[in-house]
Amino acid sequence: MDWLVNAVTLLAKGGFVMIPLMVCSVSSIAILIERFCAVKKAQVDVSEVVRRADCDVYSGNHPAAIETLESVDSPVTRVVSAGLRNYHIDERAAERAMEEQGTRELAALNRRVGYLDTIITVAPLLGLLGTVTGMISAFHVIATKEGISTPTTITGGVAEALIATATGLAIAIVTLVGYNHLQERIKHLVAEIEIAGTAMMNVLGDAREEPGEITRVSA
Repeated sequence: MDWLVNAVTLLAKGGFVMIPLMVCSVSSIAILIERFCAVKKAQVDVSEVVRRADCDVYSGNHPAAIETLESVDSPVTRVVSAGLRNYHIDERAAERAMEEQGTRELAALNRRVGYLDTIITVAPLLGLLGTVTGMISAFHVIATKEGISTPTTITGGVAEALIATATGLAIAIVTLVGYNHLQERIKHLVAEIEIAGTAMMNVLGDAREEPGEITRVSA
């Protein structure tokens, strides 16, 4: 536990800007963990479920296809199911329904992710602010008559500047790496949604044009 006490003691020397920097740090970690868990939960393998739904569509049993899709809690199945529910109107209505549901799913996946972008920008600026206040403190000591005779007081201001800068940069770097990785996983999931939606529209179009032939092939 000595290392923890030493770390806290060192960070405390960074001045008042360490308070908002710690808030940024805790917020960043909490958001990253929560978002990674949410995205991991959304990234389930639904290929078998979609295949069974395709077979139901080929046989003309759309309600069974919708029930099959909705048996799995996934953004992919929710988007495809939205299209199936509106296909009885027309093809364009189904596409609009999938686009609308896809927008909802994307908004849910990106919930609170914007805060990470803000932390990436703000953390280094807070570190820079700590640098300025630390250097001001150091030069203020030098300007006094006792400043030259108390070098430890001068180095205290310099230490405050360096600790604040290093902390701000460290928070921004860690958050940036997590943010970019999270964005890549979300992009991959969005691509899966788009592919599944397009594939289902193709299946619906084929089933409508040549239901008999497709039923025999799927069997």
